[in-house]
Amino acid sequence: MHLSPDSDEQRIEDAARGLLRGIGRLSQALFRAGEFGLPRSHTAVLDALEPGPRRVTGIAAYTGLAQPRVTVVLQELAERGLIERERCAQDRRAVEASLTPAARALLERARQRMASALLEGLRTNVEDPEQAVGQARDAVSTLLHAIEPEVS
Repeated sequence: MHLSPDSDEQRIEDAARGLLRGIGRLSQALFRAGEFGLPRSHTAVLDALEPGPRRVTGIAAYTGLAQPRVTVVLQELAERGLIERERCAQDRRAVEASLTPAARALLERARQRMASALLEGLRTNVEDPEQAVGQARDAVSTLLHAIEPEVS
């Protein structure tokens, strides 16, 4: 479908494309600032495990990674001492992965570096950093709720 250049739909689509590019660039910059020392796929798996243990299928659904890739990432994270794997209590055939204290510490340090980089950038380039972050948070929440209403 071809949208006319001045239609509401076209303006929203153009804004969405710009938003997605901006979110991608911000995500990349924050990831670099975090200095995780891991590939993004590995940090995505750690992020998926932060709320609690998950099976490979749950990690794959959360991260968008293929299940075989998740299995490889989990093996590599286990070798680094960042995750533990145990048989699932409800289904002894399944295995759940969970974070180790070392992984939680790594995530905390990286997020502190990310927050510091963001704060420094805001202090340098924005008149009211707190307001800017609050507005961005609210806008992202609104957009997320529009796409996934059950997420709060």
